Amino acid sequence: MLDACYTASAVQTAVDLANTLRPVKGEDALETVEQLRDFLADHPAGNPQRTGLRQLTRADLAEVRAVRETVREVLELASADPGEAAALLNDGLRHSRATPVLRHEDDRWRTEVTSDTDRCAAHLAATTLSALASVIATLGPTRLGVCAGPTCRATFVDLSRNGSKQYCTRTCAHRASVAAYRSRRSAR
Repeated sequence: MLDACYTASAVQTAVDLANTLRPVKGEDALETVEQLRDFLADHPAGNPQRTGLRQLTRADLAEVRAVRETVREVLELASADPGEAAALLNDGLRHSRATPVLRHEDDRWRTEVTSDTDRCAAHLAATTLSALASVIATLGPTRLGVCAGPTCRATFVDLSRNGSKQYCTRTCAHRASVAAYRSRRSAR
């Protein structure tokens, strides 16, 4: 189920942005301007053509990392404290100067949230935070979460029909399944 204010690609951009930081492993995939450029090239939902015309700077990197912190915090808090997640979303959208825009594409009307600045971080914030806000409004805050894997802190958004996702990937789900099986076998 897709709402008019978000697309699956905007939601995936939010999750991928949050997961550029792997706290358990101590890895950060947004340490350089080149890594930021690569991220934006791989995520068109977070990179309108107008920001691609500008040369990215260390300031852009710092701003995007701040957006990532907000997105990650929303994904981590939404299930446990939806009110705090909503406050973070609202503050982030306000700070990015997010503005809804009505567009007509492919014989259909839809809304999109953009920023009126040329800063890539502001546009990325408007895109990702509005997508997460839309998921919360349409599917509920429990659809945002952190992987249940004991050695994983990756985030996810569950857009499935039944809303029962607990793991970021099938790999993490498989690891948990194998660990539970081994635990049962050793208890015998």
